[in-house]
Amino acid sequence: MIWQFHSDKTQNWAYMDNLFTPEECAQIIAIGNSKLEKATIVGGEVNKDIRESQISWLSPNDLEFAFRRVTDGVLNLNSQFFNFDLFGLAEGFQFTRYDAPTGHYGMHIDKMLNGPVRKLSLTIQLSSPEDYEGGELALQFDKEADVMPKELGKMIVFPSYILHKVRPVTKGTRYSLVAWVTGKPFK
Repeated sequence: MIWQFHSDKTQNWAYMDNLFTPEECAQIIAIGNSKLEKATIVGGEVNKDIRESQISWLSPNDLEFAFRRVTDGVLNLNSQFFNFDLFGLAEGFQFTRYDAPTGHYGMHIDKMLNGPVRKLSLTIQLSSPEDYEGGELALQFDKEADVMPKELGKMIVFPSYILHKVRPVTKGTRYSLVAWVTGKPFK
C-alpha cells in the first residue's frame, strides 16, 4: 500500500492565446532578425545534427512591452497550472529562426547543470502557421509526442524538465520567442 503525502497537480503544459498581436509579432521578428547568429548547443558548439537555427538574444531594453506581457502571462499560468516558486526571466528572450528545409532542434530538456534553475520553459509563436510547414513543437510524455498548437501569438509554457523538440521546418520560415523562468531549486 502507498501512502501519499501530497497529490501532484502540476500540469504537463499550459497555453495562453493571443499574447501578442500580429503587428507585435512582426515587430519582434524585425528586431530579432537584426541580431542573428548561428545557434549552438551546450559548450558553444555548432552541431547541425542536433540543432539548426539562428538566434538572437533580446533584453528588456529591446522589448520592454513583451517582457511585461510575458511576465503577466507566466504568473497567471503558473498560479493555475504549476504553482512553482519563481524568480523571473534571468536569461532574457531567445529569438529563434528556423529555415526550411532542415531547421530544427532535436530532442532535449532545458534544465541546466551548474546554471540557473530553469523551472518553466516558454515558447511564443511569432509566425503565422500559413507561412511554413513542419516546425512543430513536440513535447514527449509518452510513446507519441504531444504536438503543440501553432497559432500566431500563442504562448506555450511547460516545466523545463520536459523532453521536447522542434521538428524540421520543411517549407518557409518559423519564428519563435523562447525563454526560461528561473526559481529556487526544486525540493
